[in-house]
Amino acid sequence: MSVRLLAASAIGLALAFTAGCSVENSAGKLAAADNFLLVDNAGVAHELYRLKDAKAVVLVAQVNGDETSRAAAAKAAEMKAAFPGVEFFLLNSSLSDDRAAIVAEAQAQGFTLPVLDDDLQFVGEHLGFTTAGEAMVIDPKTWKVVYRGPVDAAAAAKPAKGYLEAALTQMSAGEAVAVASVATAGPAISFPERERAAEFANISYETEVAPILEAKCVACHQEGGIGPFAMSSYEVVKGFAPMMREAIRTDRMPPWHADPTVGSFHDDKSLTPEEARTLVHWIEAGAPRGEGADPLALVRHVAPEWPLGEPDVVIDIPEYTIPASGVVDYQRPYALYPLKEGRWLRASTVKAGERQGVHHILTGYIENPPPGGTAPESMWGSSVGGYAVGAESSVMPEKVGTWVPAGGAIGFQMHYTPFGKEAVDQSKIALYFYPEGEKPEMIMRGSVVIDTTIKLPANTEAHKEIAYNYFPNDALLYSAFPHAHYRGQASKLELIKPDGTRELLVNLPRYDFNWQRAYEFDTPVLVPAGSKLVATYLYDNSARNPANPDPSKEITWGDQSFEEMLFTSLRYRWTDETVETPVDHAARTNKYRMHGMMDDNLNDKIEVAELRGRMGEMLKANFERVDSNADGGIDVPELERAMQFMQGMNQRRRGSGGSASGQP
Repeated sequence: MSVRLLAASAIGLALAFTAGCSVENSAGKLAAADNFLLVDNAGVAHELYRLKDAKAVVLVAQVNGDETSRAAAAKAAEMKAAFPGVEFFLLNSSLSDDRAAIVAEAQAQGFTLPVLDDDLQFVGEHLGFTTAGEAMVIDPKTWKVVYRGPVDAAAAAKPAKGYLEAALTQMSAGEAVAVASVATAGPAISFPERERAAEFANISYETEVAPILEAKCVACHQEGGIGPFAMSSYEVVKGFAPMMREAIRTDRMPPWHADPTVGSFHDDKSLTPEEARTLVHWIEAGAPRGEGADPLALVRHVAPEWPLGEPDVVIDIPEYTIPASGVVDYQRPYALYPLKEGRWLRASTVKAGERQGVHHILTGYIENPPPGGTAPESMWGSSVGGYAVGAESSVMPEKVGTWVPAGGAIGFQMHYTPFGKEAVDQSKIALYFYPEGEKPEMIMRGSVVIDTTIKLPANTEAHKEIAYNYFPNDALLYSAFPHAHYRGQASKLELIKPDGTRELLVNLPRYDFNWQRAYEFDTPVLVPAGSKLVATYLYDNSARNPANPDPSKEITWGDQSFEEMLFTSLRYRWTDETVETPVDHAARTNKYRMHGMMDDNLNDKIEVAELRGRMGEMLKANFERVDSNADGGIDVPELERAMQFMQGMNQRRRGSGGSASGQP
């Protein structure tokens, strides 16, 4: 789904909401649970409304160190086995427990249920949790809370006729829950914002709300911007306020999906906890106008043609007519490079002409463009920038650049996805150079963590795939750009140092195909020689994934969006390389890529069970020959020799015009 189609569906959702976002009926009882997305102790996100196929959803309030909630967690885990099809979660809304403490408690107690980190207390506040160990049962058919109370009699404030097990038994039988509410005896959980809910109507639109929107939202939601509407006045914001609340609670907006507990990144577009609470509570109070001016109406916000300013060079990518339907193979046009002298590139911006149809654009410098107007990636040199859905400009760090020679051409890999009507794409790329006569000190390099052997079983949620890049020399890592397709669920990048220590660098608890970007570290990460950068992806090939084209199919690597990828682009520099002393970058990276693609257990050997795909089958058929030291695994030198043999065999076959046979 394109960004604009996604936005249009969100607008429809907003219009279906009531203006006040009331969560209680006239009797003061909770009527229904609104959608939410929370990250668990494993760093993976869970969204309530994706569980519509469950028989029930159970949330149990958990507080670190509390024996009531520990006992409730153990009992709930037992019930999970007895009630297949019911989803069980622990919910930590305690302000004294951060993510690291939640992870430590889960490990120490051996929790088998996911622990959701309700760090902003939005879910606990909305559902009305009050005590540790309290459970709530949500019916996915209506999203109504049908039971609230203790897990079992041990945590009940006084004897009652119905507890959690009884409620689930009755639901499984298609019966109404007989006892919907039972008092829980656990210790109280503090919800300070709930106590001051009456004050939310006093939140100032002029001095509190509008400045947040200007800082975090208007860059997209302005005239000519990528957002589906312009935040040009209070009246517009008021109309979209319910949708804004839902987008914040499900972490869709702002479009920044890095886990806030992992790493620190340049140009972080996420809301701070204080900003998120201000917006949500203001909306829940009815989005009052209050007194004062309307800052959004005082200035006409118009998106600039080029966000980095006037470019040094603008190159028109050859236009292409996107058909209304069908599958479009990758297009590989090139455009002649106009400069007659080499320059050092410091930044670039790709402007997608037809956003709904442009999946991605990759680039590469071509020294000798072939006739015919197209060129394969094998002819490319350094990249001059790129684009994926939701991506922005690429800016080099200070004193770092990429050399672009004179003349030649810029090659493009254009991935188009039809979206229901024929359209002509006319994309452009703007280049920004260091001033003439000035050059950086270091060279920006790039490579990818890639695995073309991935295989996603049909009807499977949270399927894991893993690959890595090995670094033979010290490097400084500047950014990481994770990429998957419609079935991408979550992604993370870890650094494993030679001594075995691990550091989580980037975590995307919920991967969003519609908003892809590079995450640039505030401080470049030192990658010591002998380290691995390991990319782990989860894929949701189940019916719970609303973007899944067909959960009944096994999915493998492929170019098209309905196929899948494991692809994390890395930008870094070698610490021993300068502009004056360049190194053979390809020699340092290419020999390890295939090994990192197949070595799933990270033990530096490719074992028989890890061999997949065409290359894997070839290696499996000749495993004993390739494993020359007979240690049960193929190491890097052994794989390199096998690859050289097969390349030579292919060259001999092409040279003879026939077929060649042989074994490594």
